[in-house]
Amino acid sequence: MAHAAVRTTFLTAVALCAFAANSLLCRAALGADANGLRAIDPATFTGIRLASGACVLAVLVRARGERIGGGGWRGGLALCAYAVAFSLAYLRLAAGTGALILFGAVQVTMITSAVARGERLSARQWIGALIGLGGLVALVLPGLDAPDGIGAASMSAAGVAWGIYSLLGRGSQRPLATTAHNFLLSLPIAIAFLVVEHKELHAETRGVVLAIASGAVASGLGYAVWYTALRGLTSARAAVVQLAVPVLAALGGAALLAEVPSVRLVACSAVILAGIACAVLPTSRTFDAGVRGLGRR
Repeated sequence: MAHAAVRTTFLTAVALCAFAANSLLCRAALGADANGLRAIDPATFTGIRLASGACVLAVLVRARGERIGGGGWRGGLALCAYAVAFSLAYLRLAAGTGALILFGAVQVTMITSAVARGERLSARQWIGALIGLGGLVALVLPGLDAPDGIGAASMSAAGVAWGIYSLLGRGSQRPLATTAHNFLLSLPIAIAFLVVEHKELHAETRGVVLAIASGAVASGLGYAVWYTALRGLTSARAAVVQLAVPVLAALGGAALLAEVPSVRLVACSAVILAGIACAVLPTSRTFDAGVRGLGRR
C-alpha cells in the first residue's frame, strides 16, 4: 500500500509538471523577444504540437498491445480548438496568467455542464464556484494590471474547448487509445489552420524544438503518466491536485522566462484557487445543512 501511494504521488507530480510545462513551452516559443520577433508562429506551433503528440501517443498505445480508437470528430474538433486558442493566447499572456485563466474557464465550463444536465450541486460547491468565478472576473476586468483582453478571451475559449473535450471523454474505457485517436482526428483541422495562416508561417529551430517538446513530452507523455496516476486518485483528489498547475506555471514563468507576477495576479489566483478547491473537495453534510439553515432564517 505504501509503495502504491508513493508511486501515485510521484506520477501525479510528474504529470502536473508536464501540464505546467505546456504553458511555459508555448509562451517561450510564441513570446516576442526584445526585437519583437518570435521563434515560431501559432499555426506551425499548433500543428507540430498535435502531430508530435499523436505520434507519441500512437506508439504508447501500440506498445501496450491496444488499438487506437474510441475518439470521434467532436473530440478532435474540441482538442484542436483548445490547441489553436491556447497558442493564440500565449502571443499576449504570461505563462502563469494564461494557465490560471485556462484552468478557471475549464472549471466554469464543467460546472455549468453539470448544472445543465440536472446535476444538483451542494451549497459548498455553489459557494466555491461563485468565489472562483468572482476571482476570474476580477482578474480580467480592465485596469492597469489586467491581462491583455484578446489574450484573456482566447485563453477563456481554450478553457471552454478543453472543458468540452474533457466532458466528451468522460467514462472512456481506454483513455490513452481514445486520446491518441482524438489527436489524430485533430490533425486535418490543424492543417486547415496552417493553410489559412500560410502567409504568416515561419519557424526557427528553437521554435520547432519547443513545439515538439510540448506535443511529445508535455502532452503525449504527460497524458500517459496522468492516466496511470488517476488509477490511484479519487475524482475529488484528482481535481484538487490540478490546482497546482497554475501555481507551477507562474513559478516557472518567473524562474525561466523572467515573468514577474503582479499583485493583482497573486491576489486573484488565491481567490480562484480557493473557490475551486471549495467546489471540488468532498462535501460536508454538516456544512451544507448549516448553509441551508442560514438561508431559512
